[in-house]
Amino acid sequence: MDAYNLTTVTQFILIGLSDLPEVRYPLFVAFAIIYQITVLGNGAILLAIGAEKKLQTPMYYFLANLSLLDIFCPSATVPKMLQNLLTEENSISLVGCALQLFFLVALAGTEVFLLAVMAYDRYVAICFPLRYSLIMTKVRCGQLISGTWAAGFLNSLLHTVSTFSLSFCKSNRVNQYYCDIPPVVALSCSSTYMAEVLVLVVGGILGVSAFLTTLISYVYIISTILKIQSVEGKRKAFSTCASHLLVVCLFYGTTIFTYMRPSSTQHSPARDRLISMLYGVITPMLNPMIYSLRNTEVKGALRKVLCGGICLHKA
Repeated sequence: MDAYNLTTVTQFILIGLSDLPEVRYPLFVAFAIIYQITVLGNGAILLAIGAEKKLQTPMYYFLANLSLLDIFCPSATVPKMLQNLLTEENSISLVGCALQLFFLVALAGTEVFLLAVMAYDRYVAICFPLRYSLIMTKVRCGQLISGTWAAGFLNSLLHTVSTFSLSFCKSNRVNQYYCDIPPVVALSCSSTYMAEVLVLVVGGILGVSAFLTTLISYVYIISTILKIQSVEGKRKAFSTCASHLLVVCLFYGTTIFTYMRPSSTQHSPARDRLISMLYGVITPMLNPMIYSLRNTEVKGALRKVLCGGICLHKA
């Protein structure tokens, strides 16, 4: 074994979005704008829910948490990516990589669980409207919200400890613009069997459970809506869950497209890194647009907040 392989890795090199130097600045500008839109859009949703008493209900408490996640999740990766694009220094320390992976997996996991909880909330609202206030109490909402965050972070802690318990003494080039479990595990020079089994078993059980909860909830929701006699009644019932359904489709669609595409002989790492943008950057930007465009109550609250801010500024 040569001296290179005996050297312990203390930092990683994140492979950028493109190998072409001339596209660095255009990419920096594009993703800086996307990130700002994401923060402002989700921040506006949070402000509207906090300012409008009419929106302080279980459905909007969950939406506020989704907006928080959509701010935090890209914040775990985009600032470092922008720094790398600007400085052309793609290095990240071992500790920095571990922290980035921990927060990214924790926030993504929390979003999976939160979308399942939001689907259950819509199921109760549409299938048991008379009992909704008795089932979805403030205490129950608090328990569900804290449970989703706790589950996401505990799951991430388990995967992060497992991943960084491995030995890294070979290549330190992470084939991604951020630290994620598969590309980091691929760099290990020790057995990765347990880390891979942990991802498949724990991640699989939790992910499939959350997905099935969401899917079964919507099967019952759609079944109940179809049984409603009046067209107006169907429209009102569907409008209460249309935004969430679009967000669920967007989240799972981009996740599946990012992580579950079949391998190809035309495998392009640069293309894969760009595709991963769908999941980590584009989806958080689109979510507030979906809720503000599809939900009249959110639109009304946003107008009040914006009008109030403009009037206050003029005064």
